[in-house]
Amino acid sequence: MKKVLFSLLLCLFVIDISNAQDLVTEFADTFSVNWETNYKKALKKSKKEKKPVLIYFTGSDWCGPCKVLDKKLFHTEKFKAIADKDLILYEADTPRNKDIVSPEKLEITNDLKRKFKIHSFPTLVFVNHKGKMIGYKKGLILTEYYYPFIQSVIENY
Repeated sequence: MKKVLFSLLLCLFVIDISNAQDLVTEFADTFSVNWETNYKKALKKSKKEKKPVLIYFTGSDWCGPCKVLDKKLFHTEKFKAIADKDLILYEADTPRNKDIVSPEKLEITNDLKRKFKIHSFPTLVFVNHKGKMIGYKKGLILTEYYYPFIQSVIENY
């Protein structure tokens, strides 16, 4: 009887934890940012609005640190406020499942990876409206360390 009761409590605990993770995911999605879908349009928008372009190099379906950065930086209210006011965002995704992105976008991503010598993920590259690099940060660091870096790029733009 004790084993049955223990097993039942354990099952309820596991179900409760899985539901809590679903709630965290739903909450994180409420602060989604607007990613440009076309690199050339992002550069044109950068020139028009006088904002730098943040290119986020990621492996969305396989890169663990990219998934953490996506959740803990890009889906926060603080980042959304900064991005909406001061940045143009472009995601350069290199997924293992090639059906996630179009062949054209994958080709552009590969060109950008060659241009900026990207060999690891995640990597953030800031460019001006001409596509010239003005800032660079690779790897996953504590989320709070990204904000001073992002602010310095924005202030020096």
